[in-house]
Amino acid sequence: MDIILFAKALHVIGFISWFAGLFFLGRLLVNHAETDVVAEAGLPDSPLRAQILREEYSGMEGRVYKVITTPAMMITWTGGLIMVAANPAYFVSGTPGWLAVKLTFVVSMVVYQLYTKYRIMLPMQAGERPLSAWQLRLWNEVPTFFLVAIAFTAVYGKVGQLSYLYLGIGVLLFCLLIYRGAVAYRNRRAESIRLEK
Repeated sequence: MDIILFAKALHVIGFISWFAGLFFLGRLLVNHAETDVVAEAGLPDSPLRAQILREEYSGMEGRVYKVITTPAMMITWTGGLIMVAANPAYFVSGTPGWLAVKLTFVVSMVVYQLYTKYRIMLPMQAGERPLSAWQLRLWNEVPTFFLVAIAFTAVYGKVGQLSYLYLGIGVLLFCLLIYRGAVAYRNRRAESIRLEK
């Protein structure tokens, strides 16, 4: 059995699951924050409904973090480190420095994950609101930045065709498009709510 191919498959499975966990966790946090709207709906049972939803989202957030996100992160790192250990030529092949750039993005993802847990998820579960629902929607797009940046760095870097200038410009433009899309969604949703009243 070729250990590098096995490690690569493990790495791919890990990062697909890791991103799935991060995206799902972000969506749960947005939904959790929006329970405040349910509580203020003015119905007799609104506070009870909001409390039930908060408890449900808190439980789901914890499970997604423990059962999907963290194990997937560990699988990603394990597969990647096995590939590098089995073939140290990754450090010198392709575009100079591509692996260091990719590792910087991956370490930043770990920081993002830990920040999300300790500065957002756990405080929200304790009843605090460190970020609004809108801010959480934007926060949930950060893994998209990592996904695009890491994929292009790995694919083009490994074959020696990575341009750091084009990577930076492309990722910046992509982030601007994501932000503009989020703003358009927010405005459309606000208009829809205004028309319903």
